[in-house]
Amino acid sequence: MEEETKKLHGDARREMLLSILKNSQTPITGSKLSQIANVSRQVIVGDITLLKAKDEPIIATSQGYMYMNMNPVNQIFEKTIACLHTREQAEEELNIIVDHGVTVKDVKVEHPVYGDLTASIMVANRQEVQTFLEKIKETNASLLAELTLGIHLHTLTASSEEAIKKAEAALKAAGILMDS
Repeated sequence: MEEETKKLHGDARREMLLSILKNSQTPITGSKLSQIANVSRQVIVGDITLLKAKDEPIIATSQGYMYMNMNPVNQIFEKTIACLHTREQAEEELNIIVDHGVTVKDVKVEHPVYGDLTASIMVANRQEVQTFLEKIKETNASLLAELTLGIHLHTLTASSEEAIKKAEAALKAAGILMDS
């Protein structure tokens, strides 16, 4: 009797990974993809790198890999905002944003040596915020904003401009949004 999961090689495996990511509405971990493909997680990391090199819009988030659909069915509004807060206020900041129906796509800082540094966050609800912050805590990682004394940018996305404006107003009221 044949194995239920057959090991796929090279291009066939990458095509399968691409198909899985394109058809998923949520991030998929490298571990889950490695189980599906019956290969090691390290092989998946290499496959994702090769797919990115072929200009496939795949991003790595704290929750897993996502394919960024460039033709969304609904119009998405995007805005970059400047924030300033302490490490202790990170949870408050992210929760304020997601509570308004807004997704935090990334964080950017301007480093004196490396220039612009950007990291994907992709959190859209409180559970994703908790997962993100738990990973920061578990790994004892620094927040990028700590490199710039709390000053950083976020790219926000939402289904309406109004949602972003309301999130900005709440951040301003909390003393987190920097004046433009």
